[in-house]
Amino acid sequence: MSLEGLKCLVTGGSRGIGKGIAQALIAKGAQVVISGSNPNSLKIVADEIGATFVAANLSSKEAIDTLIEQVGAVDVLVNNAGITRDGLFQRISDEDWDDVLQVNLKANIQLSNAYAKLMMKNRFGRIINITSVVAHMGNVGQTNYITSKAAVTGFSKGLALEVARRGVTVNCVAPGFIETDMTADMTEKAVEDMVAKIPSKTLGQIDDIAHAVTYLASREAGYVTGATLHVNGGLYL
Repeated sequence: MSLEGLKCLVTGGSRGIGKGIAQALIAKGAQVVISGSNPNSLKIVADEIGATFVAANLSSKEAIDTLIEQVGAVDVLVNNAGITRDGLFQRISDEDWDDVLQVNLKANIQLSNAYAKLMMKNRFGRIINITSVVAHMGNVGQTNYITSKAAVTGFSKGLALEVARRGVTVNCVAPGFIETDMTADMTEKAVEDMVAKIPSKTLGQIDDIAHAVTYLASREAGYVTGATLHVNGGLYL
């Protein structure tokens, strides 16, 4: 698969899964713009992987509008940026609910709305939303995060139906437990407990997610839409 001639925007692209996705897209020939809230980190990563960058705080609608204006038209939108504000349901504040829903859901909708219009006009486009295995199987202490990711899954299905006739696809990739900076900070016992739940008995790698996204971004994936590609080692079937 070649992504030559395609311009991609990857939100949350300065670290972890987002950075891996950006690298994989570039390796296939795409022109990639990464976004994030820290301009210094973005510049370092952009220089490292051969991308360009635009800093934007997705908690602000005005900043998202500016991001769209500065990036311009894209062929592939990867909504990867996300935050967590974990806690037991009755202890999660209204502010934490609002923050998670804004970044994980509303920003996704705003970006998709702007770019879907351009993609439909061009009769080609790929919108890929990074969700989570917990949106399908649940998890203690993450009701706000789960709600946001489950809503994105439903949103993706509805949007996929509306734009399909214009050559635009909308899909999700739902990572399982992936080895990232977050897991590196966990205790050995916590990681062992996590791995014990996975039938493949191993954590996923960032490349596992990046390759899935690269496929859905490709011209060859034009008949796949409204789908969720689960990448979790069998944790959720």
